[in-house]
Amino acid sequence: MRKLTRVVLQLLVCLFFIVPAIAQSGGTVVSGTIKNAKSKEVVSAVSVTIKGTSTGTFTDDNGNFKFTTVIKPPFKLVVSSVGFSSKEVEYKGENVTINITPSYSLGDEVVVSASRVPEKILESPVSIERVSAANIRNAAAASYYDILKNLKGVDVTTASLTFNSISTRGFNGSGNLRLNQIVDGMDNQAPGLNFSVGNVLGLSELDVESMELLSGASSALYGPGGMNGTLIINSKDPFKYQGTSFQIKQGVKDIDGYQRPMSAYYDWSIRVAKKVTDKFAFK
Repeated sequence: MRKLTRVVLQLLVCLFFIVPAIAQSGGTVVSGTIKNAKSKEVVSAVSVTIKGTSTGTFTDDNGNFKFTTVIKPPFKLVVSSVGFSSKEVEYKGENVTINITPSYSLGDEVVVSASRVPEKILESPVSIERVSAANIRNAAAASYYDILKNLKGVDVTTASLTFNSISTRGFNGSGNLRLNQIVDGMDNQAPGLNFSVGNVLGLSELDVESMELLSGASSALYGPGGMNGTLIINSKDPFKYQGTSFQIKQGVKDIDGYQRPMSAYYDWSIRVAKKVTDKFAFK
């Protein structure tokens, strides 16, 4: 019995050494970090591909990228992202740190959802207020939904900490029946109420890529509920935004304890996203 156990253990030890060797011989692992050349901060959702091929990946929330290829180094990596100048870097087989330079071009921002066709945001036939992921990340608010209060022509009624009702035309109330709220192409109104209850049924802040608010009538584009306007919320693509993110927000209310004891507010959220293959990813 002891001899059999010893043989099994030896086979397991050999297996642990053989499997990594086979995995390493299957191709070249390309890895590195993308940073902003000016601020030295990491940049997420940056496309990194091998020049002349479609092999590549996107950086995660920490600015890191990693993929495997059968091409032997040296070869050139093409790095590109919206708001940054494209860059080509020669990869020689080691972990690299690539600095990309921000580029600004007035009026070149493109919006797809407002008119169902790609066009420049300044040439869109309707008024569009856009909130990017950078605005959401830098906002000092309990929820990304509170950013809408600062947009032009927006009126907000606060029914509770987690229920804000927005309006862009006409009268506002605790439940706006005349405003569409669409999350990734799906109507987000609560069943039985026929209106969206703020962000109660919405996305986590870690999973929001952008928000677009169409002020005024948009029924011709998004249905009869859009007499007052339409709010479009886009989530992060797990193919582009990979990795694990964690966020903690804390607050306190009733500090004086006059009417009720002091109570704390906690908002903890986590997002996990992984690209398994070129056609399958999860979050």
